[in-house]
Amino acid sequence: MLILGISAYYHDSAAALVADGNIIAAAQEERFSRKKHDAKFPSAAITYCLKEAAISLTDLNQIVFYDKPLVKFERLLETYLNYAPRGIYSFLKAMPVWLKEKLYLKTLLKKELAKLAECKVSELPPLFFTEHHQSHAASAFFPSPFDRAAVLCLDGVGEWATTSVWLGDGNQLIPHWEIHFPHSLGLLYSAFTYYIGFKVNSGEYKLMGLAPYGEPKYVDQILEHLIDLKEDGTFRLNMDYFNYTVGLTMTNHKFHELFGKPPRQPEGKITQREMDLARSIQHVVEEIVLRLAKTVRKELSADYLCLAGGVALNCVANGRVLRESGFKDIWIQPASGDAGGAVGAALSLWYQYHEMERISTQKDPMGGGYLGPRFTDAEILDYLHASDASYQRLDDDELMPYLAEILEQGNVVGWFSGRMEFGPRALGSRSIIGDPRNPKMQSVMNLKIKYRESFRPFAPSVLAERVSDYFELDRPSPYMLIVAPVKQELCLSMTPEEQQRFGINKLNVKRSHIPAITHVDYSARIQTVHQETNPRYYNLIRHFEAKTGCAVLVNTSFNVRGEPIVCTPKDAYECFMGTEMDYLVIENFLLAKSAQPDSATAQTRSFILD
Repeated sequence: MLILGISAYYHDSAAALVADGNIIAAAQEERFSRKKHDAKFPSAAITYCLKEAAISLTDLNQIVFYDKPLVKFERLLETYLNYAPRGIYSFLKAMPVWLKEKLYLKTLLKKELAKLAECKVSELPPLFFTEHHQSHAASAFFPSPFDRAAVLCLDGVGEWATTSVWLGDGNQLIPHWEIHFPHSLGLLYSAFTYYIGFKVNSGEYKLMGLAPYGEPKYVDQILEHLIDLKEDGTFRLNMDYFNYTVGLTMTNHKFHELFGKPPRQPEGKITQREMDLARSIQHVVEEIVLRLAKTVRKELSADYLCLAGGVALNCVANGRVLRESGFKDIWIQPASGDAGGAVGAALSLWYQYHEMERISTQKDPMGGGYLGPRFTDAEILDYLHASDASYQRLDDDELMPYLAEILEQGNVVGWFSGRMEFGPRALGSRSIIGDPRNPKMQSVMNLKIKYRESFRPFAPSVLAERVSDYFELDRPSPYMLIVAPVKQELCLSMTPEEQQRFGINKLNVKRSHIPAITHVDYSARIQTVHQETNPRYYNLIRHFEAKTGCAVLVNTSFNVRGEPIVCTPKDAYECFMGTEMDYLVIENFLLAKSAQPDSATAQTRSFILD
């Protein structure tokens, strides 16, 4: 049975194809449209999924959408009525879109699908709808390695739910309880994202990266004024301080008065105050997630935990849950945001609606996250020749040791190999890589390659069997969703003068023997690399280890600020030529920046900042 899952019309549209319970393909629309967080109907992502399975849309048995728009509309109307007459401007702005499109989403979806399939609406497969948090829960539990587990979903808001608890057992997902809008941990975090001057729904990563530079000075104010937090982790927000229910901003004047200033202007100077605010809200969110996890473990008598929803991308909180919650292990959906809802919706239909037996959990059903398109040598050559690019083709037995030498010399390499990753993290298919031992690598990558804030940390890719040699972690972390401390013996002591530094001045202190991936709090966001799921990237790291004695590489996503991760050879080459990367690898084709024609540099575009 072939089931297509779709996520669309809010943010991070995506499509996923499931065949008899196996995830065949999944991709976000942004990778094809080149519009970050693209929310439109995912026609290109659907086309890719069908191409990967060599089928047409009418060959599908069923199609399923990841939430229920009528229930969401009910929530919007009820919210506006509850807060009337406040919010009239927001109401008038939202209603035309709903009355024109979203209220008739079933009709709109069928129209778009029929257009894509070039068929009549009556010829389409049946269309189903799951609830938003049901899609999140299914995406967390069914691809997990656990036969029985608690499931915790945390995001901004679905239809009504912002937090939900489920018990996954075999092929069943049993709902237990929910916290409803407007009380939302995701929206609380996004409110601080907005207030500190970052973009909501994309700047939350920046907030998490900024937090270690600050002190938790505002925790008491947050807990006293903004949120009523119970011992079991449940909570209610004080809506007197927030504007997202009635306005077009996240916070209001009362919030700004509480913290002494209006929101920081985007691209404005980041001061110690913003760092302290980031640290404070990160501390509060970690405490809430940890309390919820402990409560869920006790209530459901579960040994294992699965996580999904946008808050599950907070890898610092995930690390604390792993170490402190009492669960034997946790598993986090790598595409935890709305994109992953496409996978969850399809799996929910297969297991819950059709009551199919659960597929063995011995292997990773997410396939390491490598669910996107790949490109043949012929396709790559067509583009390279059309671009007059200078390249050499090397087999892996020659390429890998040569790349290890290139990396050891301090060069930054764009790495394009195999199937593109699904989810927000680059996992060694569309990555920019470098030597983690190089103390200049973080600043070079941030300022000359990624064109982003200097404070943002980079992740290590480490051979799975070597992870405990470098980090305080005793299990796999294939999806870069766990933060753990760098091993003590690799850390360097700070001088008394260095210990007195505050804020961004902490950045230039060398903290370990792998400084490029060691954050200012001696932590790292870890990706374990496995021979079974990405043998080529694993092979490269093995060669780098043979050359240098270090089984770790710096890994950041192959994109610049404001753009999605690259998808095609064209995307990769243009990004390569538009930055100060030194080398580019596209499968077995090696390109040196110094050898490229002047015309290629002239044709590259300037990148948009978010």
